Amino acid sequence: MNYELQIMNDNFTKNSNFCQTLDLNPETLNRMTYEGVLTKMQTEFANPIQYYLVFENSFLNVNQLLNKEMEISFQGYQCLNCGKKKKIFRQGFCYDCFYSSPAVGDWIMKPEMSTAHLGIQDRDLAYEEKVQLQPHIVYLALSSEVKVGVTRKTQMPTRWIDQGATQAISIVEVPNRYLAGITEVALKNHYADKTNWRKMLQNDVVQVDLIAERLKIENLIPAEVQEYFYLHKNDLYEMHFPVLEYPKKINSLSLEKTPNFQGKLSGIKGQYLIFEDGTVFNIRSSEGYVVNIKV
Repeated sequence: MNYELQIMNDNFTKNSNFCQTLDLNPETLNRMTYEGVLTKMQTEFANPIQYYLVFENSFLNVNQLLNKEMEISFQGYQCLNCGKKKKIFRQGFCYDCFYSSPAVGDWIMKPEMSTAHLGIQDRDLAYEEKVQLQPHIVYLALSSEVKVGVTRKTQMPTRWIDQGATQAISIVEVPNRYLAGITEVALKNHYADKTNWRKMLQNDVVQVDLIAERLKIENLIPAEVQEYFYLHKNDLYEMHFPVLEYPKKINSLSLEKTPNFQGKLSGIKGQYLIFEDGTVFNIRSSEGYVVNIKV
C-alpha cells in the first residue's frame, strides 16, 4: 500500500488543491528528513483539521505522522524578517527587527492602540493602513473557557484553529482594527482574553452555548460598535482536531534546553504537536528556529 505525502498551495485553510503529491511507502516514510526554518503550521479547515509544516522546498502533512516516531533536532536560528542567523527574541524576529518592524508593533497584541484610522503612524503608516483598515471580527471562542478575541476577517477560521478552539462565533464585524480593539477591551471585563494552553491541550474545555452567550453581549459593547452587532447570524464554527489521545500530564519542549527530541506523535491541536509521553511542542513559539526533522 502506498502512502501519499500531500503538498498544498499557499492558501491552506481555504483551498485544498494540491500542488504536488509524492508516493511514499512505509519504509521510505521512516527515512524522510526535512530541514529548514520553523514557521507556524499552515492549516486546512476540514474534519479533522489538516496540518502542514512548510519548508523552503517541501511541505509535510503532519497528520500522516500520527502514531509514528519523529525526531526534532535544533540547528540554529534565522530571523523571519531580516533572514540573518541571529538569536530569536520574540515571534520569530531577532531583537533589532522586533523593535523596528511594523509587523510586530504594539497594536498587534493590543488592537485598541491602532491609529491608522486617524492617519497617525506607529512605525510604517502604509503598512499599518493596509493591515488595520480592513474588516475585523470580535469573537467568542472555546479553547479552555469562553474567551474574547480579535482577528482580521480574512483570518477566519485560521485564528481559531491556531488557538485550539473547539467552537467559535462572531460578535461584531467592524471596518477597522481600532473599533475591534475597544470592543475587546470592554468585553475583557466579562470574559478571559487568553487561552489556558494546558487545559486546551488536555481537552479540559467548558461546555457553553456560544449562541446564547452572544445574546448577553449587546449591552456590554461600546456605543460606537452597536450598529455592527451580530444578533441572529448563524455562524457558529466547530473545529475537530487530529488527536489520538490527550495527555494527562504535560511537559513543554524547549529546543534550547533539549536540542534533540524523539517521540511518537499522538496529536496536533492549536499550534502544538502532542507526543505519547505527554511532551508538547509549540511550533508557533519556536518560529525562526532552524530544525532538522526525521520522520
